Parts: sequence; structure tokens; C-alpha cells
Amino acid sequence: MSGVRLGRYLAERLQDLVLENSDVQDFLRELAVFSAGFIGKATGQHMLCTVTLVRERRPMAGAESCPEGEPLAKIQRSAGQSPSLAALESGVAVSVPDTRSDTRWPRYSRAATRAGRHSILAVPLVLDTGAGASVTFLAAEPEVFEGQARMICEAFAGRAGKAARQAVRLSASRDLNDDLREAMKSRTSINLASGILMGQSRCSQEEAFAILSKVSSNRNVKVRAVAEELLRNFDKGAGSTHFDG
Repeated sequence: MSGVRLGRYLAERLQDLVLENSDVQDFLRELAVFSAGFIGKATGQHMLCTVTLVRERRPMAGAESCPEGEPLAKIQRSAGQSPSLAALESGVAVSVPDTRSDTRWPRYSRAATRAGRHSILAVPLVLDTGAGASVTFLAAEPEVFEGQARMICEAFAGRAGKAARQAVRLSASRDLNDDLREAMKSRTSINLASGILMGQSRCSQEEAFAILSKVSSNRNVKVRAVAEELLRNFDKGAGSTHFDG
């Protein structure tokens, strides 16, 4: 396959991953599997691939191309250190020529060695401000990611980063829409409950909301939950709107 055709195939396949996976976690998993297969064929090495994503106000997300990578992901989360995170934070590729002698991330390197992975290359993916990601390749042989193999991985990461950036943007848009829908639901419930209190207790809107807020505070639940309870009771024909805090 020519370089132009290969580039077109890669761009289209990565775009498909974005379009076919509505959830960002599913996208990361599919990206890890595809990356391992693509780089494995390109380098002639059996690859394990992991993908790490961090976003503001969101827990760290990640995925592995196969179950072998799960212990590595657990160590990364617990220790907060790994080649993947180092590449993500520094913005430059991080290479581990031989996990048996590298001392920068001892727990991670030991786990990689136990998994039969002796060389690592972690490459950052360029995302929008407020997010960061990296794709990490682990090979069985030491010193795999030198010369051409490293160039292949870094070129691949450049294209994968564009797909990841789109996936994160779509996820952020969906999250925003979900948050707005929840906010509208809360506002509607609270407004309706306030209206019931205003009608039955002959109080102002501010006083009605103050009643809901007091019950919310006393019960340590959200105002929306208090409002929805009042609405349920009202629908059942309850004769009282009094709440016991």
C-alpha cells in the first residue's frame, strides 16, 4: 500500500472510530485495540497498547488493547506515575529501552516486565486546552522503539491525536447537553413545587424556595429531590405540604 493510500486509510479508520463510538470510553478502547494492531503490523512486533486521557473536572480515563494491560493501568492509577503520564504531562515522547534496567517508574517497569514487555514508547496526543492524552506502545523485545519504529509510532500518534480531539469535543458537547437537561429538569421541578407552596401557604416565591431549601438542608438532600417529593405527594392528592426536617 502506498504512503498516500495508507495515510487515507488511517485517517478514515480513525474517523470511523470517532463516529462509531458515542461514549468516549468506548472510543478509547477501540483506539487502543486498533493502535496495537496497526503498529504491530507496521513494526513486525506483537504490541500491547494503552491509551490515557485526563480532563478537567473528570476522573482519569484509559483503555488497554488486551487484558494484559489491566495491571499496568491499575499501577498507573494508584502510583500516579508512568511513562504514559510523563509523556502526557511533558508533551514529548517518553522511551523506555529496557524495562528491566529502567529506574524512573519502578512499579510500572516491574509490572511490564512480568507481562513480558521489555520496551515502551509513550507518545502524547495533542488535544484542546483542559485535556491531555497519550498512547503507549509496549513490545516484547528490548530497544524496539529506536529509529524507524519510533518515527512510525509518532506519526501514527499525530493522526490519532486528531481523532481523539474530535472524540473528546463530542463527549464534552454531550456532557454539556446532559448537564443542561438536568438543570432544566431541576428548575422545572423546583418552580412547580414553589408554585404549589405559594398557592397553598399563601407565601411569596422567595418564601416558598426558602421552605424547600430548609428541608433540603435538614435532610441533606438536593432541593430538586425535595421538590420532586412534594410533586409526587401533590399528584397523589396529599392534603398537606408540610415537611418534617
